Amino acid sequence: MQLHELTTLSMKPGAISDALTALEIYTSDGTRGRLLGCWETEHGADGGDLLLLREFDDAQQIAEERQRVLTTGDPFGIGAHLERFHIETFAPFPYLPPIQTGHFGGVYEFHTYHLRIGGLTPTMSGWHDALPRRTRMYPLTAAMFALDGAPRITHVWPYPDLKARQEIRGDALARGIWPPRHEPENITSATSTIAYPTAISPLC
Repeated sequence: MQLHELTTLSMKPGAISDALTALEIYTSDGTRGRLLGCWETEHGADGGDLLLLREFDDAQQIAEERQRVLTTGDPFGIGAHLERFHIETFAPFPYLPPIQTGHFGGVYEFHTYHLRIGGLTPTMSGWHDALPRRTRMYPLTAAMFALDGAPRITHVWPYPDLKARQEIRGDALARGIWPPRHEPENITSATSTIAYPTAISPLC
């Protein structure tokens, strides 16, 4: 089963441009996973950071990359530009197709929901039923559940722009398409971050 890694990279002031050049070189190595997306955040808790989403063939490959990153003085090839980083490992919802890269929108929204104990299975069931109607409004990039830390899911949605985001979300709510059943009662806390694709991002 393919796994996903979402990394938050907190950069030194003014370092993002130089870091992207080095990060593109680092992620082009096939042994370090497949780069799916790289975004710069401008709003939310991680404002000004980079979000890096990669795909790995299996747990062994992701474990090797994790050890490489944790034991080097130059993580991700951008150690000179980096203040700190945070890595999360996810598995995709089992009924979803592989993530497809390409142009889907100028704005991406990253949602993370912390769940009640035992809340993952009913939440995924509700998503299974609701997604066909919701994705007809605009496609989903990723929905995945954490394999480390507290029970939680992260889902990523693209939009053409912030105005379209507001309209699509409002329409889905008004028509009863979203949120999925079982989801609201299983969420204990939620965060949302708006991010914009960088020049190296295959998802843009």
